[in-house]
Amino acid sequence: MTKVTAQMSVSLDGFFTGPRDTQALGDMSRWMQGPEAPGFFRVTRWAVDAMAWRERQGFAGGEQSADSDIVAEMFAAAGAYVMGRRMFDAGEVPWGDEPPFHAPVFVVTHRPRAVLHRQGTSFTFVTEGPERAVELAREAAGDKDVAVAGGGELLRQVLTAGLLDQLELHIAPVLLGAGQRLFDGLGLGADDGVELVPVRVVESPGVTHIRYTVTGRSKLVLDDRGASGELVGR
Repeated sequence: MTKVTAQMSVSLDGFFTGPRDTQALGDMSRWMQGPEAPGFFRVTRWAVDAMAWRERQGFAGGEQSADSDIVAEMFAAAGAYVMGRRMFDAGEVPWGDEPPFHAPVFVVTHRPRAVLHRQGTSFTFVTEGPERAVELAREAAGDKDVAVAGGGELLRQVLTAGLLDQLELHIAPVLLGAGQRLFDGLGLGADDGVELVPVRVVESPGVTHIRYTVTGRSKLVLDDRGASGELVGR
């Protein structure tokens, strides 16, 4: 059965990149010199060093490790992808003629554009929102999963909309202290939460991979003394 999945590398204090640089939109070289890049590469070093990631990007070298197996597993499971327009704009030039996805990609955007075909990958630009993009990706994925590739804002939208079935966090042993927190801005009430069940933990020297099943939003109802509470699903 097709699942909607997402994965993200984060620091121990919850950041997935450095402070947002609004001046570098769509300009990869400028982004690399800005405040976002150092934090991003600190939390993703494990992936950049993995053989499976480097092979998918067309690079030589890398390490064959548990981390590399995680990357290979992610690519093998995905039959289609959903991503935000900012991620696409940043990646379009660096990805070149053969992007690493090798599957249909649905880009959530407010700016229409014709379908873009690259070797093994198609980019369809969806202006009707994340729900429609996920719906189209499900249709295209066949018996494989739909992977929400990023960025963080789109992941939050899919999560709070109840569309996400599985979340995998790659937690790097580093404290950034500032930047963009993955789970800021979920728009939950004071007594609301999104319940997750950990189903797998893979440890390696540079990162801990934790996979969760997303069970959905719930409301915490406390008794009069706050001594116990009941989770009520929504």
